[in-house]
Amino acid sequence: MGLLDSLKDGLKRSREAINEIFYMGGEVDEDFWEDLEDTLVMGDMGAEVAMRVTDDLREQAARENLTRAEQLRDALAYRLAAEFPAAGRDPFTDVPSCVLFVGINGAGKTTTVGKLAGRAREAGVSCVIGGADTFRAAAIEQLEVWGERAGVDVVTRERGADPASVCYDVVEEAEKRGAELVLIDTAGRLHTSADLMRELAKVVSVTRKRCQLPVSVVLVIDATTGQNGLNQAREFNDALELDGLIVTKLDGTAKGGIALAISSQLGLPIYRIGVGETIDDLQTFDALEFCRALVGEGM
Repeated sequence: MGLLDSLKDGLKRSREAINEIFYMGGEVDEDFWEDLEDTLVMGDMGAEVAMRVTDDLREQAARENLTRAEQLRDALAYRLAAEFPAAGRDPFTDVPSCVLFVGINGAGKTTTVGKLAGRAREAGVSCVIGGADTFRAAAIEQLEVWGERAGVDVVTRERGADPASVCYDVVEEAEKRGAELVLIDTAGRLHTSADLMRELAKVVSVTRKRCQLPVSVVLVIDATTGQNGLNQAREFNDALELDGLIVTKLDGTAKGGIALAISSQLGLPIYRIGVGETIDDLQTFDALEFCRALVGEGM
């Protein structure tokens, strides 16, 4: 299965809902506009985005005299793609670079770190993985397994060590080795815990001060969490001043619209999306390709 096919398969649930309003012979009438807005809201894009996109398409349809629903499918993909902020730089390819991965437990941080490390090695980029999740059982061991698969060194400390101190040591070790890319896996944090978020803010602050490389803080978000994912992202962004997002588990059970809602509302670019378990299923995000897979092809 190719990359585009994987993406289409991953967004199947969202696309099926949108396809219902683009049936053959459908007219662009008031019912169509109501159905479109409702479908976008139910697809986790949020009321604000849904209203804005629907209003803009309504104006376009009137301006260009588009009277059939199918004539608006491609226009919808382009309009949705415009909601995503563009990334100024890709911290995983624009090296040297140091990236801190944050997010709640289970979002896929460790797996994502391993996949990105493997990609870096394949591209000939010298990479070091840092294990700053020192509290979760087997977290270090899991990261070491991924490091072995990727052929990348993993810098860790004993379980229970202070995460900020671990990050300091990881950066120092990476500098000694002349690493071009440093990927640091942090412990999962509940966005509802002020104490844990303050501790994570300390981790980010220490890393930013110590590291001589450009430091990016990337939130790994699970698409299956739906609108709760938006609340998570907002809390992490308020506490840490995020640089961007990686959206995981777009595997057919998630509504793809949550990726748009988070990115658009918080003004954060999406660097990668995960649509499966293999390394190849972690894809560089392309807004238009994503939205075309979300909207579907014309008949």
